[in-house]
Amino acid sequence: MKAPIVLLVLLVACLARAEPPAAGWAPGPDQWNADDLEKDEALARIGDIAKGRAVYELCRACHLPSAAGRPDGSFPQLAGQHSTVLIKQMADIRAGRRDNPMMFPFAASLVDPQELADVAAYINSLCIPPAHGRYAGPDAATVVATGKVLYEKQCIGCHGPSGEGNKAKFYPVIAGQHYKYLLRQMVEIRDGRRRNANPEMVARIRHYDDPQLLAIAAYQASLVMPGAMCAVPAEKK
Repeated sequence: MKAPIVLLVLLVACLARAEPPAAGWAPGPDQWNADDLEKDEALARIGDIAKGRAVYELCRACHLPSAAGRPDGSFPQLAGQHSTVLIKQMADIRAGRRDNPMMFPFAASLVDPQELADVAAYINSLCIPPAHGRYAGPDAATVVATGKVLYEKQCIGCHGPSGEGNKAKFYPVIAGQHYKYLLRQMVEIRDGRRRNANPEMVARIRHYDDPQLLAIAAYQASLVMPGAMCAVPAEKK
């Protein structure tokens, strides 16, 4: 049986049996990054890039072969993201701490902490595609400038002056991420719809309205993601 057929069979089987865990978990000061045996084991493992490439076959259709994600914000860029963040988010989705019904069947198909470490290692081995979804409205310069002020007021302490995040603290790289994805996540965090959100971030953006969050997302997307940039072949969208 050819590999694509094997993957299709695996995906159909996974979709047939996998359902996101029931709601009921809410973030708190000691819960957003609670102790988790699977996450901790994955973080302690050395990822195998070759094995991670095979695991990533399940991710390619949505996040694209380059892990560039989609500029419309439906799927984030994974290339350039901290391995700790990748592992934490996959573990949270698997455990029901983050609601993502679309990704849950794929995350649930991973068999053990080693596979989490492997796929994170493979994604980290990829270069960063330079093109991503930026805010492109006619008022872009003004919106980005406003976002810079708001970002430096509330976000810089955790995500850093260049949007580089903090690997050890599980703060994601937000520089160069698709702005529509950033905006959607901030709205969900502000409105309490992302249950594994850092309570400190919830408090910091709670009083921002949608135009302010859009400005912050536009500024974050204007920053350059740290890491090795490269051109990638044209991909099927």
